[in-house]
Amino acid sequence: MLDVGCGPGRLVAELAARGRAVLGIDVSAAAVDHTVRMGGQALRRSVFEPLPGEGRWDTVLLMDGNIGIGGDPRALLDRVAGLLRPGGLLIAETAPVDIDERAHVRVVGRMDTRGTGDPFPWARLGTPALLRYARGWTRAGQWTADGRRFAALRTRSSRTASSSAEPPKRTAVISSQRAGNTSAGRPVPDR
Repeated sequence: MLDVGCGPGRLVAELAARGRAVLGIDVSAAAVDHTVRMGGQALRRSVFEPLPGEGRWDTVLLMDGNIGIGGDPRALLDRVAGLLRPGGLLIAETAPVDIDERAHVRVVGRMDTRGTGDPFPWARLGTPALLRYARGWTRAGQWTADGRRFAALRTRSSRTASSSAEPPKRTAVISSQRAGNTSAGRPVPDR
């Protein structure tokens, strides 16, 4: 299982404790370090960079509204489809209302001494909007739990001829050595 935008790693650590093979990725070094301290495996990496196991993951998680990563839901869905094995499952948490918006946002932590982070593109989608972008995916379910909304989508059960002819992607190596700069000294906010 691959948790994209794993943040402080609560899901990665919980799934690992239950014996599941799981990897978290996040662009924040502090988030990755926290995930590892909690007992999970994580890489400091963008979902749009080369990742281990591309095309072989059974499940990808986009929790906490991470369907908004990059501000382009169609591009993110295409990328996730390339990470999953044929017939693989995407589980995404969506906004509680039918919304489809784009913005540049900033992450502000409670102890952030600079006040704000650098702006980055983000999207906010409700389940109906996600399903509109999910052309080529099969609906696998949708539900609400504790006031949070989720949608599950499956990739096609086989790759198209054009995608199977693509050259293999570079593989990334999981390393326990990371750069000491943890998000410019900013703490990772609780998620």
